Amino acid sequence: MFWLTRDGSGLVPDPLTAIVSPRPIAWVTSHDGKGGRNLAPYSFFNAVAYAPPQLVLASIGGKPDRAFGKDSLANILETGVFCVNIAGCEDREALNASSAAFPRETDEAAHLGLPTAPCRAIDGVRLADAPAALECVLTQHIVLEGADNHLVVARIEAFHLRDDCITEEGRFDVTRYRPLTRLGYSDFASIDSVFRMKRPKV
Repeated sequence: MFWLTRDGSGLVPDPLTAIVSPRPIAWVTSHDGKGGRNLAPYSFFNAVAYAPPQLVLASIGGKPDRAFGKDSLANILETGVFCVNIAGCEDREALNASSAAFPRETDEAAHLGLPTAPCRAIDGVRLADAPAALECVLTQHIVLEGADNHLVVARIEAFHLRDDCITEEGRFDVTRYRPLTRLGYSDFASIDSVFRMKRPKV
């Protein structure tokens, strides 16, 4: 099968996110200038650099109670900080529930009974039980082509790793929490096993 983007595939729904999968999920905690908190998942997300450590996060679409974008994007642009929490398979129901279009004043973490803890390098909170949390500072906001497509570039200022996810050898073992990943359509997956391959030398 082949199609040009301008012509469309004829497939409903669009298969793009099924093709580009699995994708990691950023479970973002943010707040507005008055301290109002928000929690939402974003699957257009990835790490992009080591030194300094940086990540990208895309916000797609809008909300009826926002002039543009979504609550997380508005909060990040207002305060310049946010925290990316990593979800395990056991978090799947809460993560999915937090994706609902709640009114902007709703604190989703409190609404869902998810405990939070203060961030240490930035102003804000993280999910206290997350396997990992990345405290981030906004460095760039890029408006992408199309309606309500935004890219956030951020520098990671601090890392939190849950103790039970670290092996005796000092490795962060993803099989201990089974990372939740996003596929296409309404599909998710978790990482249950891993294998190693060393990069070959020429």
